[in-house]
Amino acid sequence: MQKARVRLSSVDMDALNQVISEIKRVVTKTGVKMYGPVPLPTKKLTIPTQKSPCGEGTTTWEHYQMRIHKRLIDVNADERSMVLIMKIMFPEQVLVEIELI
Repeated sequence: MQKARVRLSSVDMDALNQVISEIKRVVTKTGVKMYGPVPLPTKKLTIPTQKSPCGEGTTTWEHYQMRIHKRLIDVNADERSMVLIMKIMFPEQVLVEIELI
């Protein structure tokens, strides 16, 4: 039996949890074993910008932050379960990488 490693990353936490629940549904339907979802460290991208575009007055800064949430799922997959996982309609904001090990 092969193992499949599914890496999920997204800015939207609700969309990420929706994909995880869909994968869990497929796994319970096919009866294969699943490990995870393992939360990986959240990547934080910070962009400091000056409030005043012309630079007059005091220099005050605003900090914008984007967080990228990541999850890792290992599935002991057979061919049928992998086909069902790949047929899931993933939201546009979720990046999915499937690797066979």
